[in-house]
Amino acid sequence: MARKARQRISYVLPLANSAGGHRLGVNGLAVDPDNSILYSGGRDGVICAWNLHLDLNSGTNNVFDDTSKGKSPVKEPKTTIRQQVQAHTHWVNDIVLADNANALVSASSDTSVKVWRPNAQEVRPPQTIGLHSDYVKCLATPSPGSTWVASGGLDRKIALWDLSGAGKRLEIAVGEDENSSKGSVYGLAVTNSILASGGPESIVRVWDPRSSKQITKFVGHTDNIRDVLVTQDGDNIITASSDQTVKVWCMTAGRCMHTLTMHNDSVWSLYSNRPDLSVFYSSDRSGLVAKTDTRGCAEVDEGLSIALFQEHEGVNKVIQSGSYLWTATSNSSINRWVDVNFEKDIRLPEFYSYYRSRSGTNPSRHPSIQTTHAQSPPNDISKKELPPQCILRLSNTAPYPIYQSRDGDSAFRAALGNRKPSEVLLDNEPSVIVPYRAQPDFSIEGQNGLIKHFMLNNRRQVLTCDTAGEVMLWDLIKCVPIRSFGKRHLDDVIPEVNTTESVAHWVSVDTRTGSLSCVLEENHCFDAEMYADELDLQENIDFREDQRIIMGKWVLRYLFANLVDEEIKRDEAFRTRLLNSSKQSLQRANAPGNITIPHADINGWKDAGSGPTSASTIKATNGFPLLTPGLAIGVVTPGYIPTPSTTQFGTTLASTAEEGATLERTSTQYSQSHPRTSGDYFSAPPVPQPATTPGGTVHQEALPQSPVDVDKETTKEGNALFGKKFKMSFKMKGLTKTQTIEQPKPVVADEKSQDSDSQSSKTDERQIEDNLFGTIQKIRYAYEDQLEAMQNVVSSITPSLPNETPVLKLPPNTTILIQEDRPDSGGVSDLFEGEVGTVGMQADLVEKVAPMWLGDVLLRNTIPLKDIVKISFLLEPWQGQLPAIATDGNNRLNANRMLRARKILSYVAERIEPQPEKEDPGALRPEEYLELYCQNQRVPTTMTLATIRTHIWRGGGDVLLYYKSNGRKEIKHALPSTSSAVDEEKSVRSEESIGKKSEESTVQ
Repeated sequence: MARKARQRISYVLPLANSAGGHRLGVNGLAVDPDNSILYSGGRDGVICAWNLHLDLNSGTNNVFDDTSKGKSPVKEPKTTIRQQVQAHTHWVNDIVLADNANALVSASSDTSVKVWRPNAQEVRPPQTIGLHSDYVKCLATPSPGSTWVASGGLDRKIALWDLSGAGKRLEIAVGEDENSSKGSVYGLAVTNSILASGGPESIVRVWDPRSSKQITKFVGHTDNIRDVLVTQDGDNIITASSDQTVKVWCMTAGRCMHTLTMHNDSVWSLYSNRPDLSVFYSSDRSGLVAKTDTRGCAEVDEGLSIALFQEHEGVNKVIQSGSYLWTATSNSSINRWVDVNFEKDIRLPEFYSYYRSRSGTNPSRHPSIQTTHAQSPPNDISKKELPPQCILRLSNTAPYPIYQSRDGDSAFRAALGNRKPSEVLLDNEPSVIVPYRAQPDFSIEGQNGLIKHFMLNNRRQVLTCDTAGEVMLWDLIKCVPIRSFGKRHLDDVIPEVNTTESVAHWVSVDTRTGSLSCVLEENHCFDAEMYADELDLQENIDFREDQRIIMGKWVLRYLFANLVDEEIKRDEAFRTRLLNSSKQSLQRANAPGNITIPHADINGWKDAGSGPTSASTIKATNGFPLLTPGLAIGVVTPGYIPTPSTTQFGTTLASTAEEGATLERTSTQYSQSHPRTSGDYFSAPPVPQPATTPGGTVHQEALPQSPVDVDKETTKEGNALFGKKFKMSFKMKGLTKTQTIEQPKPVVADEKSQDSDSQSSKTDERQIEDNLFGTIQKIRYAYEDQLEAMQNVVSSITPSLPNETPVLKLPPNTTILIQEDRPDSGGVSDLFEGEVGTVGMQADLVEKVAPMWLGDVLLRNTIPLKDIVKISFLLEPWQGQLPAIATDGNNRLNANRMLRARKILSYVAERIEPQPEKEDPGALRPEEYLELYCQNQRVPTTMTLATIRTHIWRGGGDVLLYYKSNGRKEIKHALPSTSSAVDEEKSVRSEESIGKKSEESTVQ
């Protein structure tokens, strides 16, 4: 049976209310021209839908025309937020529209592919349609109306997903035949007949999407292939690579036809909405976006390419619709740029237009210098002339552009000489590029996301820095910001707010999606504690002295507070139904409403005619007394209900693992009931022990106990590591088990055997699910057992009380995630996403996907048992001014890492001072007249052992502590005791302190 994947709980602290938008960079764009909607996917895991308020189907561009005539440009309406959804828990790497713009598919670094239907009547959160085993980098669809998409990722797999719910249609293993280690997929394009992919192996692979067979492959790039385009007929493929080139491949010729070099940096993105790719856009790492038009050209490199505009960061994605383009960069804002229509908006320079028209008929790829002054073809002078500074040379073999020069020889050399890619041919500065557009037409402003964080030593607060440079202090318990430090360097603020504490790791924090995400795992989320007197609470709660609160349990209790309330309501309804069904089962079906008792002189057994024919009860003469109707039904019905003393499910039934009270105890409860099992003085307050005689015999009135229980107890102590230590240290005759083992046991054993067999068969019939609903099942099965045993069915849902987990009012929009580890990929997958305010309404889903340990914490107030981390230390008097704590010279102790210094001083006072006969209310407490030192530093009374070791001792081995008097009280030395019980207690304390304390198995 495969082991269930480990599950964890995450919660995301909400940021300040904003107008909407991305908090981090944008990676994916998609546009719906019919509805004028722009979709964007960002590194914050958010997908946004924007209302553009533009006519994208007309293809006109009035903005440029008005400007060319000297008029003020017409301002288009502003883009506004339409919808926003937290689709993923990691970067969104790509998005694509499918199913006639009714489905938006997203690919993420959280290894999932999801579909979101924002136009549906009932808008639901994005649904997962498939998973990769590593980051998913790209998506492609054959047509806007297609009902399937292809995805590629770093797991070297290409998968085809059906959007109608059929799941994975096909999977392709890239480079599997060649054992390629660089088969990751960064670029993908697909038609109904072919699928082309590219990645770090620099090979363009072409596949058959119907059979997953590789058709061919193209080799030519020298670096990672970042994007791919395919013509609708599947004959030509265009690829963009980090080797600064764009290549055009021909399926018919089976080779590379053209290498375009208009970029001087890594080319990241390609876009074209034309079936033949005659006009396409390309962007690179430097932020340059180029537009290339090859219409009417015999060769691709004879086309026109211009530097359209320049972004400040690398352009991850460029997309065009109507007269506009949108760019996605590492900035959270999205810029809108006005496109250039080569046919309607501009006219080419005279020399460029002339040579372009002559290139198709000129037998030479490079026209002669004499032809440069020829008359150019007619051109519309009303249009603005395209500046030569923005024209890019498509390839090293391109015959133009050639600029007009006074020096014919220099022009000839410029035309024939070897020039660098993207070099603009200018009259005096031939290497300067001037983009055609200087400023964007509109900018969709993003928000400021968190990019850095620092966890304080108290592990309850975190410092963060956002993209604007603002430093903020957050409370991980209350899920709210505490204080803003303005725009400062994070390292300068840390010393101002950090504390001198040492708290166990209980939560993991990251800001990879621009928000503060906290992860709680079963293994360590219950390890950290804090003292109740350190809380800043508005309500007055009566806590015990030195009461500690488990931080992970505290947060979980109120993250799911609405879920707990819902489960309490469901539990009450279930118990009501159970009691009603039990009452109905005690009544005979179709029972008469009344029964008439016959007269005493009627004897129907001897005289059939003397008795009534109906509506009367015949009296038998067999000697049995007459019973009332209510009791008589219980006797004759097979469902006989015996008394609790005769049923095998009575109070003597042995408890199962889920019913027994011992396994349900928390660590604190266990410690209080077994205070001296660990030999740790500090684990719990003193508990009265049975009297011990000098001979070592323990006199105790023990409850009747079966020999089986004794055997179990003896075996447990003998096998455990700590039990061995007890055996070594406790050499007391009174603790031997020989007399108990010899007791007769046949009758009790038979009863236990019968109960065990019955309970085993019952357990086999009850299948308990391994999730939160499994906890509810165990509670409900216990109700059924209580009902069979004629016991009161009281609620077994016992959430923690406010004195154990003080009430928290978390922000209702705090996001809750239930995630599952994926061992095959090393990542996690999301099983549930909700919010604190609405998690109760999703109780059915939470019950299915949440782990059982969460149900135990929330509904039964129990946490997983775990060994306590202890610290060993030496306790000595300062310069011998006070007596030692032990007469035998053994002053080596160990205690819980959260033990405070004042508790140690109380222990010292108890050892070196005689116990007062009468308690004095006005007496000084030990921490008021005793002081504790470590490394010549006075230790504050509220400092814990863990903090002393980390911040003062700062070393390995046992911590050396000294105690001394401050003179406020005269200390009377306690007389040495000769009692054997005290000697044995010291022996236990000293021997248990020897060895590796980290291996001690103690339950508190």
